[in-house]
Amino acid sequence: MTWFRGGGLSNLVFLLPLILIFGVFSWFPIVRAVIMSFQETNLVSDPTFVGLDNFRQVLADPLLWKAVKNTLYFAFLALLFGYPIPLVAAVLMREVRRARGLYSALAYLPVVVPPVVAVLLWKFFYNGSPTGVFNTILGWVGLGPYPWLQDASTAMPSLVLAATWAGAGGTIIIYLAALTSVPPELYDASEVDGAGLWRKIWHVTLPALRGVLFITLILQVIGTAQVFLEPYLFTGGGPNNATLTILLLIYRYAFQNSLGGDYGAATALSIMLAAVLAVFSVLYFRLTRSWSTS
Repeated sequence: MTWFRGGGLSNLVFLLPLILIFGVFSWFPIVRAVIMSFQETNLVSDPTFVGLDNFRQVLADPLLWKAVKNTLYFAFLALLFGYPIPLVAAVLMREVRRARGLYSALAYLPVVVPPVVAVLLWKFFYNGSPTGVFNTILGWVGLGPYPWLQDASTAMPSLVLAATWAGAGGTIIIYLAALTSVPPELYDASEVDGAGLWRKIWHVTLPALRGVLFITLILQVIGTAQVFLEPYLFTGGGPNNATLTILLLIYRYAFQNSLGGDYGAATALSIMLAAVLAVFSVLYFRLTRSWSTS
């Protein structure tokens, strides 16, 4: 009765449409994927229960470990270059006194560019011939030409560069919004103490952004572990599977055969990836719980 008199029923009525939509479009596909991971099915004929055979098949596939290695390599490069760049850009843009809105708009512009258009643009830049855009620019200082996407050693760094350009704008906006919550008095006090720009960043800005930095880090780790668009559109996993990632391998399992893919293996690998990311996220938040507040 207390719950009813406190408006619990009316709250439930308002929440019911959202709960139904979330359940149908989010939880039902997850449950369906878990069930399919234990079945052999092509979504046409009747499924057959096979137990853990799909998981054993995926773990025995030599391409899995190639995909895991490539995904970890992509994540390492993306964190090494893509994580600090938005933070540095946001801090520098905050120090700009004029046209700050223009710089914010220019930084966010790559986010609103359609991915297919961006890929076509970068493919044009990555032309491996001496007349390619990047090779022409590097040729002015006596470097190149480089094969870029056509060589196994440079294909993955090329994808990371394009992905960083496309995704940094959103993170910059998040950092700029977080920087507005830093009390100006702290910067004034640091200037009185004789602190320069870098000391203000180290002793004022970064401590104030610890919570946001930890959140963006885990989001970027999860995003890089699920990278698909760049290797699929740029190289298709080549050359010689040098850019094959876990999600691209899942796509191959499910759709490489026009007559019906191995959806059991695809969902099994999807479940394993989700489980690894879930465990990593729990451990990450437990380890950083005190660091983000103290």
